[in-house]
Amino acid sequence: MARKPTRAAAKKKPPAAVETSESIEEQTRKFLQSGNKIEKIPSGVSGQPSMAVSKSRKAAAQ
Repeated sequence: MARKPTRAAAKKKPPAAVETSESIEEQTRKFLQSGNKIEKIPSGVSGQPSMAVSKSRKAAAQ
């Protein structure tokens, strides 16, 4: 009688996400040529909306 495998077969690893400076430069060039612009965001600024509730909203809710 054949033995049952004790664990599932190993899954293949996805290919490594490797970017070279040349590929990034090419993507940037295409991005700019298509009319898009790059915005410089100051350090410490987040593009994510704040989930914090302001004190004035908290007081109004009570």
